[in-house]
Amino acid sequence: MAKLRVAAYARVSSSSEDQLNSFGAQNRNYTDYITSQENWSLVDVYADEGITGTSAEKRKDFQRMLADCRRGKIDRILVKSISRFARNTKECLEAVRELKALGVSVFFEEQNIDTGLVSSETMTAIFASLAQKESESISTNLRWSIQKRMQKGTFVPSTMAFGYERKQGKIVIHTEQAVFVYQIFFRYLCGENTQEIAAWLNQQAADNPVLADRTWTYKAIVRILKNEKYIGNSLWQKTYRTDTWPRKERPNRGEQEQYYAEDTHPSIIEKWAFEKAQELLRQRANSAKTVSQKSPLQSKLICGNCGGFLRRKTINKRNYRSCRTHERDSAACPILQIQESTIEETFCRLFYKLKHDSSILSQMLSSLQLIRNRRTLWSPDIIELNKKISDVTSQVQMLATLNQQSLVDPDIFISKNNELTEQLRAIKLEKERLMDNDSDELIHQTQELIESLECGPEFLPYFDAELFGELVDKVIVESNERLKFRLRNGLELSETIERTVR
Repeated sequence: MAKLRVAAYARVSSSSEDQLNSFGAQNRNYTDYITSQENWSLVDVYADEGITGTSAEKRKDFQRMLADCRRGKIDRILVKSISRFARNTKECLEAVRELKALGVSVFFEEQNIDTGLVSSETMTAIFASLAQKESESISTNLRWSIQKRMQKGTFVPSTMAFGYERKQGKIVIHTEQAVFVYQIFFRYLCGENTQEIAAWLNQQAADNPVLADRTWTYKAIVRILKNEKYIGNSLWQKTYRTDTWPRKERPNRGEQEQYYAEDTHPSIIEKWAFEKAQELLRQRANSAKTVSQKSPLQSKLICGNCGGFLRRKTINKRNYRSCRTHERDSAACPILQIQESTIEETFCRLFYKLKHDSSILSQMLSSLQLIRNRRTLWSPDIIELNKKISDVTSQVQMLATLNQQSLVDPDIFISKNNELTEQLRAIKLEKERLMDNDSDELIHQTQELIESLECGPEFLPYFDAELFGELVDKVIVESNERLKFRLRNGLELSETIERTVR
């Protein structure tokens, strides 16, 4: 009879030494327990460390485990408790239901729940709900504590702005990064624009590891130029996290109180230089706004019949777009002139639909990532890493078997097991890095579209030229009743023109 293919999932939500020791112990215990069962074979111990459980997307090994289940590699999963599996009721039930449909059962040890039993889903929902409430309570208490420190001006964030680092609970200057912060302000005040500075930094990144861990864009440069951190001050709660689960980060447009404190840490930039940069940013923004107001649709509109661009014309102080072919010969192209405000209103409706039904882009992103992963999994580098993972896993299983039979000294077992566990983690991280580096431009563009939609307002009361530029590549006038919007990632969506009485 075929052995039951069993895996285990472990997670600790903190990077502290105590928690990581517990993390290593869970790995060893699951390996020992599964290999000791005569009719079981160990697939893998999937483990995430120092990662929150409120969102499954951030847990790489959790996602890898689900992927292996979909490929038919696992029959049963062992988890210490529901709170280790998920603290989000919705994601917990979705994962359990999908695994059950795939024929994979999950056993939660603390609650003694086996999802292979028909009646277990109700119990799973109850315990997952309790786990979510616990997480909500912890999060609420933590936010209260953070706000009190913000009010006192003593708050030190966990993540630092470029140019700073955290040492012994204090914000200190990162000397190597600070050099480039100074260069960014210096070049901007000397007349370079943000795109030119970003291009220069990307060139420097090839030879400098300080810059190599990120891709520099003009938006990143603007964020640095606007950041009060560089004159030693702090504005907290520029963003906030939603109350709905899983929590998502949103820009703070007045939804939450902000806190400003001066001299919270050493400055990198002189105050006069920072203020001069702000003044220059405002001047250039106003200049760009004036240009965009002249023609936000310039070079965006294409005639769906003849393929030509639509030119602008003004009649009775109203702006229209007209097909040049139609103007020369009305019989050659039937597309009549269309008012710019009609195009803008149609875009506002498309934005609302995308904002409130993001499944189109999210499904597209999932499909693209699935295609990429399937392609990447068969690359020579990934195949070689998979062989190494298999080899080290076999050594771990063999070591566990020898330990059960008392054929290896306990100290040697712990030392060797820790060494192999570290090797396995390093190989998996390398595999993850290779797969991430293989990401397609199309995936990146789709992710940027989703981000723009999430950061945008709930609806557009009027046309937003900046959002239009971020989302739309071209507008194809299919007819005088229908427009087709080609998004930045190439996806084309048609929208009917609604006639309004003026």
